[in-house]
Amino acid sequence: MEKLQPTTDAALEQIMREYGTRVLRLVTFLVKDRSLAEDITQDVFVKVYRHLPRFRQESSVHTWLYRIAVNECKGYLRSWSFRHILPRSWIRQDGELSTESLVLDQAERDQLVAEVLHLPPLYRQAIALHYYADLSIGEVADVLGVTEGTVRTRLHRARQQLRQSMGEGRDWEWTKTDGSRT
Repeated sequence: MEKLQPTTDAALEQIMREYGTRVLRLVTFLVKDRSLAEDITQDVFVKVYRHLPRFRQESSVHTWLYRIAVNECKGYLRSWSFRHILPRSWIRQDGELSTESLVLDQAERDQLVAEVLHLPPLYRQAIALHYYADLSIGEVADVLGVTEGTVRTRLHRARQQLRQSMGEGRDWEWTKTDGSRT
């Protein structure tokens, strides 16, 4: 028996359920403003809905979705409104540690997030996609439309800038959100 094809509405609903929060986090990280990120994320899913029937499955759904999200963010970052409005950061993560270690870890994360948000957009995109969206180097390259070597270079330069800005003497361990080292 042939597998039934879901309708565009059903497919979009499934994509939104599966990737909505991840796309929102990525967009927020790139544009540095929660309410703006919600608007851009909505625009991303409108584009997904419009183009879903033409999706050729040459890449995975999440790579295609992240590429749309990154392109929407790039468009916004080039816009007049971005250059004339100062965005604010809201990114926070809660841990399951003692109060003292939670406060210390939160302060360190806040400092790291603040420094990442000050990176040039090309480096910030690579860091956000690789470490926060948990994409592989190849997937980041697909999303950004560059080579894997370019992604590795951007990640390396971003980490160098972060080391300089946060203190050369510290031994930084670069791990993805799933705990794997890169």
